Amino acid sequence: MLPALHEGGYRFNALRRRVDGVSEKMLSQTLQSLERDGMVTRDVVTAIPPRVEYALTALGRRVAGRLGDLAAVLEDAVPEVERARAGHRPR
Repeated sequence: MLPALHEGGYRFNALRRRVDGVSEKMLSQTLQSLERDGMVTRDVVTAIPPRVEYALTALGRRVAGRLGDLAAVLEDAVPEVERARAGHRPR
């Protein structure tokens, strides 16, 4: 969720499309938790029709950056993991 918001703010449905496989209920609960924890802001835009946009706070950007770094390390390690799996003998 945080890495998806790292690129910028999103409306709920756009964010839902961005985070593949997440249900509406789970996305809503996660956004509420992240807002409560100070990582996401929820901005109600008074327009017609009204809309809500979610964006990262400074804390959320720091955490999302670290998660991105972790994801990069894991992606780089895929060949090594595959070699380890290929050489593994079950007990």
